[in-house]
Amino acid sequence: MENFFGRLKTEMFLGEKFESVNTFIDKLKEYIYIYYYNNERIVLKLKMSPIQYRTHSY
Repeated sequence: MENFFGRLKTEMFLGEKFESVNTFIDKLKEYIYIYYYNNERIVLKLKMSPIQYRTHSY
């Protein structure tokens, strides 16, 4: 958990001001889905995202 919050603080919060709590929640969900769990970025070795790799054999 310390690693997660450390990365979250440096990658998402540093110098950022949010307009409202709802904006913050939306950005937090986006960060977790896209960046932390890497659901969309393609890994060159796999030639697809990790989610696609895990589900392509089904």
